[in-house]
Amino acid sequence: MKLAQQLRERNIAEYLIYMWQVEDLLRANECNIDRIENTILSQYDKKEKSEAYQWYKNLIDMMREEGVVEKGHLQINNNVIIQLTDLHKQLLSSPKFPFYSAAYFKALPYIIELRNKNGNKEESEIETCFEALYGIFLLRLQKKTISEETLKAIDAISSFLSLLANYYDKEKKGELKFEE
Repeated sequence: MKLAQQLRERNIAEYLIYMWQVEDLLRANECNIDRIENTILSQYDKKEKSEAYQWYKNLIDMMREEGVVEKGHLQINNNVIIQLTDLHKQLLSSPKFPFYSAAYFKALPYIIELRNKNGNKEESEIETCFEALYGIFLLRLQKKTISEETLKAIDAISSFLSLLANYYDKEKKGELKFEE
């Protein structure tokens, strides 16, 4: 849909969080397009409704095909994590990006702590960071209290992911140079 496309072009991190939210929205509606039509699409005008209907239907079909109706993420979203992880590795290995490395190392203790808590050692550090941001997003929606220590961790992780998203944007525009 238009919002997803705009977010993808403007900020890949916001796009990914949005798409995870859409996945959860579809799950909350039991991946039933009729429920989506009644709960979400009823707010759209006729032209937008038709486009949105097809978009949501395609996502539901993909979720079913990929076996992520109950949990997990669509491959299109996993591909974003893979791309960001690859870029992250390139940025860390280059001496041209000391501010990026500094932001990463500031966030690293929190990333390690999160990985130890959630027990999923197979997910990338980048995915761990996004899981943390999405978790905070959900806690805020539920109006739950967030500790100062958690806010400090999220601040470091957000700053790190913000830099990564900016470099991703530069890379997509052909403006990121790893060598002189």
